[in-house]
Amino acid sequence: MAVELKRQDDIAVLTLNRQDALNALNFGLVRDIGAALDEVAASDARALLITGAGKRAFCAGADVKELSGHTLFAQKRGLEFGQEVFSKLDTLPIPSVALINGYAFGGGLELALACTFRLATANAKLGLPEIKLGLIPGYGGTQRLTRAIGAGRALELIMTGRQVDCMEAFSLGLVNRVIEGDPMEAATAFVREFSGHGIPALWLARQAVLRSQDATLHDGLKIESDLAAIALTTFDAKEGMAAFIEKRTPNFRDQ
Repeated sequence: MAVELKRQDDIAVLTLNRQDALNALNFGLVRDIGAALDEVAASDARALLITGAGKRAFCAGADVKELSGHTLFAQKRGLEFGQEVFSKLDTLPIPSVALINGYAFGGGLELALACTFRLATANAKLGLPEIKLGLIPGYGGTQRLTRAIGAGRALELIMTGRQVDCMEAFSLGLVNRVIEGDPMEAATAFVREFSGHGIPALWLARQAVLRSQDATLHDGLKIESDLAAIALTTFDAKEGMAAFIEKRTPNFRDQ
């Protein structure tokens, strides 16, 4: 299988496994990612970790040999399908983390950008090189990269097609952290920083931030107040506030 989905305690781990092609995306792999995300959404996992098999690449981008020889309609449908699959990460009930272990180019970086968080190993290289092939990103890269690092910096990376190392990616805000040591251990430790919190509050916090990206400040504040009010009605909120007053650890039930 080109996609492996396993459990590590309460963390779902999705591994892209086309090592001979540096885990590059072909249409079959994109379909398998979509099916795996549906399976994760229906599970009781508290977080999703996405990585690439081997030490060389998270995902080196699209399989270029599949991109030529199609009609305009087929090309557009293929791009829309890729966007639909990656957008499943926006609506996933739990947070997702991309563990970028090596190359993350083109569609690979677009997949990482669709995740809630991004971690990079010391050997990570990131970029959207489509312009060098006479193309532009089509799986969400122009949109999510802009939201992550701003229009000016996004345009520079997209229009030059240059790659950045882990430290520049961190300075740009493209990745949340650069990790050392065993990648899976470091990524799991990062997940543990939030996976113990209640799922409803984590979901509402994500939605407040995501929805604000397409809103004015006035409308964004309205979104925040609506979602914060919903959070206050949950069992977890009542338990969390009671635990704070009673000076004990809360026992969240994801309700």
